[in-house]
Order: sequence, then C-alpha cells, then structure tokens
Amino acid sequence: MKKLLKIIAAIAITLALIVAIAELSGNGYLAKGLWACYLHGNNSATIDDLRYFDSHKVEASKTSWPWPISAGYNKTELPVQLQNVLAKTQSVAFLVIQNDSILSEHYWDNYTDSSLSNSFSMAKSITTMLAQIAIQKGILKDWHQKVKTLLPDLKGAYADDLELWHLSTMSSGLEWDESYKNPFAITAKAYYGDHVSELMLTLPIVNEPGKVYNYQSGNTELLGMCITKASGKSLAGLASEWLWKPLQAEHNAQWHTDAQGTEICYCCFNTDARDFARFGKMMLHQGNWNGTQIIDSSFVQMATTGALVPIYGYSFWLDDTHGTKVFAQRGILGQYIITIPEYNLVVVRLGKHALPKKGNHPEDFHIIIEEVLKMVKHS
Repeated sequence: MKKLLKIIAAIAITLALIVAIAELSGNGYLAKGLWACYLHGNNSATIDDLRYFDSHKVEASKTSWPWPISAGYNKTELPVQLQNVLAKTQSVAFLVIQNDSILSEHYWDNYTDSSLSNSFSMAKSITTMLAQIAIQKGILKDWHQKVKTLLPDLKGAYADDLELWHLSTMSSGLEWDESYKNPFAITAKAYYGDHVSELMLTLPIVNEPGKVYNYQSGNTELLGMCITKASGKSLAGLASEWLWKPLQAEHNAQWHTDAQGTEICYCCFNTDARDFARFGKMMLHQGNWNGTQIIDSSFVQMATTGALVPIYGYSFWLDDTHGTKVFAQRGILGQYIITIPEYNLVVVRLGKHALPKKGNHPEDFHIIIEEVLKMVKHS
C-alpha cells in the first residue's frame, strides 16, 4: 500500500509541476489539453469531449418535426465495402435520407439516435449560415462588409482589406498554422485556451485577402466574433433562434465555449445524427424547411459553388468526381453531412476516425458516396 501511495504521490507531483510550468510559460492551455486527452487515454480531441468543456445550450423547438420513415427503411443491406469502411473508421452513426425520409439508419458502440457527438469542422458551415441570416436580417451589411468595422483591433498589414466573405471562403491571409498534432500550435491554443477572442486579435492579416485559398479554422472564429459583435448575442442563442427552432430539431444541442463563454465556432457543435441531417435537408431544398425559407436560395447556390478553388465554397466542401454534384459539411474525424441533390439524398456519418485523403477528400468520404449511390440506384 505504501508503495502504491508513493507512486500516486509522484504522479500527482509530476502533474502539478507540468501544470505550473505550462502556466508560467504562458501555455496554460496545455494543462487542459493534457487532462482532456492523455489523462483520459486519448492523443487528440474526440467526438465525446463535450464533457471536458464549458458549453452553451442550443435550445430546440417545443414542437419538433420527427423524420418520416421510408417504406424501405433498412430493407437494403449496406454494401460490404461500405460496412468495412464504416467499421474500420469506428463509425458510431450512419444515416441515409432520401426524399426527406429515413431510408437506412445504423448505430454502433452504444450510440443511439439521441447520442450527442462533436461536429468538429462541420460547425464552420453552421457559423456561415448564421452570418448569412444576420445579413438577411440587416444585422450585418453584406458579405463585403469590412471586418474592421466590427473588430477594430484587428491587426496586420492587410487588416483594412479583410471582408466577411474572405473568412467564409478561407482566403483571409490570416497568420494561422492549421496544425492538429502540434500541442504548441495555434489550433491547440485556440481549442483548449481560456480566451479565444483575445487570442484571435493577436493574429495579424499578413497576406492580401481574397487571393489564395488557405484552410484555417481561425477564419471561422473571426466570422463568429463578427456575428456576436453585430448582434450582441451569443452564437448558441442565435443558432437556437435562427436555425435550431426553425428546423424543428428534436433535441437540444450543445456548443463548446472557452472559459469566457465564447463559442469555439470553427468546431464543436454537438448533436445527434438525425438532427445533424436537418442542415442537409434545408440546404437540399435551397434554404427552405417545410415551407419556411430560412436561408436565401441565392446564398445556397453561392455557398455550394467553388469560390477561389473548385473544392470549397462558402464553408461547404464540394465534389463532382462521382458523376453528380455533391456538397458537404465535413469534420476532421470523418464527420459528414453529405448532400447529393440529383438523388434527393442526405447522408450523415459520425465516428472516431477518417481515412487518409484520396484526392481532395478522405478516402472514406468517396467510398460512402459511391456505395450509397449504388444502394439507391439498385433499390
């Protein structure tokens, strides 16, 4: 027993020293990262790390709209190749919706149709949707509004040139290193830090905006800051009012925040597969939800068309390698809301890993599209 107590004491002292060194070096966020990841058996952020973060509730409507169930519900077995890739990537939810009805639905690892899961970068599309609605309501001027009119402390040689559309299309010229494995990189500091807004205003705009596509999560964080500054409300509150309640979501969502209550808006919108699919249905119907126009159809067209590059629009990923137009919300661990307009399809996949890239997207993204198209063509 004494030996065990000595080991525990040594571990505690070591951890205390690590925390102290991190704080003194200005890297206090590392303590939270160490606790949320390594001390819980992980080596990076996970789909379940909501429990390690403060969060804001995104309140659902009291009159929800449950998804209709297709007459062919789960009657077509998932193709073997699709089953294999879903297993290999440790999927927890897979949902196929055609003609606004659930055609195929599967869960694993004790997840259900009400289990919350981290969206990761699918939240970038949600933040862009909120910006568009703010424009429709006159809270933001338009996509060409200068960011410094809202964030006057923005720094850098090109700060005066930065417009809202540069943030949504990943062409801001921001000094930001999109590194997910380096614990000292800005991405980790923003994710685990206590003051994400203050951090963002230390990062300069070093290159001319609107010229070069460069995927950076910091762009979306700046966009979210602009929305909250213009509206005077939290992003989670706006998401509830402008999206979640109009979409008649069945369950409350949760959005990670820092210690100051600022949403980590490039990431971390937590909900279940069925409620995630509502975004796909709305976009499939050109911004309309069951007769209510939530987002202008002209914006949907613009968002799902390549901006500076063919593969990325206004925070939506694009693909046309399968003989049909595809647009998607995409997260780093293979979180997908895939919309295929030609076949009236919305596909949601949630899980713990993605395969390496094959072309412009992870290989599992392509396999999911290929195999689902086979399913619906042969059903």
